[in-house]
Amino acid sequence: MTRKLCGTNYPTSICFIVVNEFCERFSYYGMKAVLTLYFLTYLHWDKDLSTAIYHAFSSLCYFTPILGAVIADSWLGKYKTIIYLSIVYVIGHVVKSVGAIPTVGNTDVHIALSMVGLILIALGTGGIKPCVAAFGGDQFDECAVTERQKFFSIFYMSINAGSLLSTIVTPILRSDVKCFGNDCYALAFGVPAILMIVATVVFIAGSGLYKRNPPQGNVLLQVCNCIGFAIKNRSKGSKHASSREHWLDWAEDKYSKRLIQEIKMVLRVLVLFIPLPMFWALFDQQGSRWTLQATRMNMAFGDSVSIKPDQMQMLNALLILVFVPIFDLVIYPVVGFCRIKVTPLRKMAAGMIFAALAFGAATVVEVNVIETVVNPAPAGKCLLQIYNVAPGDINVKIGQYDLFPASITRLQDPPKYETLQLEAASKNLTIEITSNGVTSECEQTFEQMKAYSLIVDSDIIGFQCKLVEDNIQKTGDGNPYLRFLNKGPDPIGISVGDAEFLVPSGFMSPNQSVERGEYTDVTCTIPTTPPKPCPKLNLGLLDFGASYTVILMEESGKPVPHKMEDVKANNVHIAWQIPQYVLMTMGEVMFSITGLEFSYSQAPANMKSVLQAGWLLTVAFGNVIVLIVAEGAGLEQWIEFLLFAGLLLGVCIIFSIMASFYTYVNPDELDKIYLEDSGKEEDDQDNLKEKREDIQLNKAGKSTKL
Repeated sequence: MTRKLCGTNYPTSICFIVVNEFCERFSYYGMKAVLTLYFLTYLHWDKDLSTAIYHAFSSLCYFTPILGAVIADSWLGKYKTIIYLSIVYVIGHVVKSVGAIPTVGNTDVHIALSMVGLILIALGTGGIKPCVAAFGGDQFDECAVTERQKFFSIFYMSINAGSLLSTIVTPILRSDVKCFGNDCYALAFGVPAILMIVATVVFIAGSGLYKRNPPQGNVLLQVCNCIGFAIKNRSKGSKHASSREHWLDWAEDKYSKRLIQEIKMVLRVLVLFIPLPMFWALFDQQGSRWTLQATRMNMAFGDSVSIKPDQMQMLNALLILVFVPIFDLVIYPVVGFCRIKVTPLRKMAAGMIFAALAFGAATVVEVNVIETVVNPAPAGKCLLQIYNVAPGDINVKIGQYDLFPASITRLQDPPKYETLQLEAASKNLTIEITSNGVTSECEQTFEQMKAYSLIVDSDIIGFQCKLVEDNIQKTGDGNPYLRFLNKGPDPIGISVGDAEFLVPSGFMSPNQSVERGEYTDVTCTIPTTPPKPCPKLNLGLLDFGASYTVILMEESGKPVPHKMEDVKANNVHIAWQIPQYVLMTMGEVMFSITGLEFSYSQAPANMKSVLQAGWLLTVAFGNVIVLIVAEGAGLEQWIEFLLFAGLLLGVCIIFSIMASFYTYVNPDELDKIYLEDSGKEEDDQDNLKEKREDIQLNKAGKSTKL
């Protein structure tokens, strides 16, 4: 008998697979990094709907791997499955990019293209997810264990490198590059589309070098069929019922004892998976709720450097690369040295605690963030502030309500909005204005749930008032809002960064989003023929999250700006999000990586794909939980964060109790048991048939065990 020598050369085909994975992960995480802000600022959905659709997409991405595994192992094989679904993936990216072009149809068209694109992307990324890593493992000989382990390390690094780079680059493409007058989402989605095209081309380019295993049947389907047969057979009953200790033993009439025993081992682990979705419900909110929180924070680092709210997600990928060696080489050995037994299930429980602490930190941050937010008025009420542009101080009374008991100084920055009782959907109220003993009246109609600024001015016959509706919502990307009130005699054209304002005399311009920054030399022109320049305006700092009204008064023959802050600037620095990212990433290292190792170590060789499918489903159901809470609960954000933290702590207690009853097993013991049995009963025809079935199952397992 000749022994096959094991090759030590590293397969060249691995280079194509690693580059493919880097580009694919760049395209996926790059697109996903800006997705929530795309819903919020481009499609103009509210925060709850944006969060719900984001997590619905994430959930679908983790349901579709089961479909990809079935297609690869039952029909097409991994190579063809990767190619065909990568093409679907590319089409999805292209459709998504086209949907972000403002000139392509109306809002309904944009929404339709976006949803179709996301569904195709979910089918593509989820479908190839279980295939690429396993296909890379197939390139090595069975005995090349060291080389295969090195490949998976490189493969893992390519995933994190693609994720880290994309979450830095695509937010820059979104905000720093302007197209069609606004943030360039078409480019932010287009570059990931190009990377996915590159990924597909690179993978196909290596086709002549790949070792391809033909499809040999899907173990997951066999497991489902065996369970279904056991349930069906048990429902019918049998005279041998007393000899069946477990409900799965009812499948012995058709399936081998070894397969049934392996399924029992898998089910014991799957039962432990039941509480796990709650961890992912918290973890995946880094790209939704935490990104939305970042938009309401101060993102400046010094005078000239600022970070994008969607770039904070890069911390997770960066910290993973830092924490994995620290935990493996330092923390776990130190804990073990203290004679504390470190088991996989204990690590996972600790990971849940750290994730809950991360949401506790997010709650503290949120409580401070909302201090600068103006809450909309409830039904039957509206919000009101007053600008006094008349000479001298004034006192204002609205109907029977004395909301402003103190005198209002000329060009005084309103301290805050006051709540005006309407007790109806709309109401016409008399406004009484008094100055130096002279009283004037005017009437205005107020509508519920809106915010207003009342502009009080004077003329030769007394006071006059004008009511303008305000926008109190902060921008989706954290930039400030700006508008101008022109009290000069001439219309004025103003350029603030990329934003252009044309303000007729006596009018208020609409709110526009402008880039955060210092504006000390703002261009000002009087639009005559030819245009007449006016002295440059000094607007000072326009800070993150604020809404400003600049009143232009004619002084000494030139317009002079008086800046009012309607909505306060974000005063909590985005660096305060770092602790919650650190805690969450520590939780991920202990929970996610350990969970994968645990499920692999507790599964028979040909059942690892089944547990991989179960693990991915926990991620999918975790996103479903967020979807339900975001759309159904209607809670304040800090209360929602606190709720998730409390729920995970409760789930952690349940999981710890379940884990205390779990007995670790060695799946390799099955090989010894069944090899001995097959040797003793080799001449028995019934057992020979069972052995053949085992061999078929083992062959099927080779395609999915990685």
